[in-house]
Amino acid sequence: MVINKKDCTELLKNHDEFLILSHEHPDGDTLGCAFALCEILRLMGKKRSFACCDEISKDFSYLTASFSPDEVTDPFIVAVDVADEKLLGSLRDIYGGKINLCIDHHLSNTLYAKNTFVEERAAACEIIYELAEEMGVELNQYIRESLYTGISTDTGCFRYQNTTPATFRIVADLMEQGIDSKKINKLMFETKTKSSLALELLARKTLEYHFDGKCAIITVTQKMYEESGSGEHECYTITALPRQIEGVLVGAVIKQQKDGKFGISVRTEGDIDASEICKKLGGGGHKGAAGANFTCSYDEGKALLLEAIKSALDG
Repeated sequence: MVINKKDCTELLKNHDEFLILSHEHPDGDTLGCAFALCEILRLMGKKRSFACCDEISKDFSYLTASFSPDEVTDPFIVAVDVADEKLLGSLRDIYGGKINLCIDHHLSNTLYAKNTFVEERAAACEIIYELAEEMGVELNQYIRESLYTGISTDTGCFRYQNTTPATFRIVADLMEQGIDSKKINKLMFETKTKSSLALELLARKTLEYHFDGKCAIITVTQKMYEESGSGEHECYTITALPRQIEGVLVGAVIKQQKDGKFGISVRTEGDIDASEICKKLGGGGHKGAAGANFTCSYDEGKALLLEAIKSALDG
C-alpha cells in the first residue's frame, strides 16, 4: 500500500521496536538514512537495530562507530532506500515478505513492503529529514552528518542532474546547524585507499567504447578485487568513471559478484533514461542513475546491455 508522509510518521510513532534495513553494497544514502532514522527513533524513546547483508566501508566509520543497536524482539521492519526486495541480498531470505514499511526515493520501487512511502528526491535522506521535521524531532550532530552524507553522495557532491533547489535548502539548514561538511567531503570525494586506487587502475584497462563513443563500458571482476586487495564496497567510485569521458552519453560498469553473477551500474547524460535501460534487464532506478543484475554469462549479459543502450541512444 502506498502511503503519504502523515501515514508514515504515524507508523513510526505508533511502534516501539524497529529493525532498519539497508540495501546490499551499501552507499552513503542507504546508510545515511538508516543511521539517521535509528537516531531519530532513539530520541523518540524507541528501541532500534540495523542490518545490512554486506560489509560497510571504513569510509563510513564516523557513522558506524557511534551506533549502538538495541535488543529488539518483535521489531517493526523498515527498509530505507531499497527500491526492490531483491536488493536486500541475503537478508531477503530472512525478511522477504515481512517488510512493514519502505521509505524510498526511487519511482521504480516495486511496492514490495506492506506500506511504502515514496517521493522522488535527489536522495532518500531528504525524505528522512522531512519526516524528522514532521515529527518534531530536533536534529543532533549525528543525524545531521548522516543526512548530509546521504545527500552529498547521491548527488555527487551536488554535481549530478538530480540536485534540486530543495536539496540545497536542506543542506544549507544542516550546515547552518554546524556540521563539518569539509570533513565529510574529504572522506567521500577526495580520499582513496591504496587498494581502491589499485582496483581503479585495473578497471580502467577494460574500458571500451561503443556507438561512436557515445557509450563507454568498464568491467570489474573478482580477480581484480583479489589482485588489488580491495573489496566490493570499494567499487562505488568507479561507477561514475565512464560517464565522465568527453562525448559519452551512457556509461556502464559491469561488476562480477562473489556468486559469479553480474551487477550493472548505468549513468546517463541529458534526456537518456538510465532507469529505462535497466528496466529491460530487470532492474531500475533514476533517470540519471540506475542498476540491474543478470544471471546469464558475461557475454550474453553484455550483449543485452548494449542492445538496451542502443535502443535508448536511437530513441
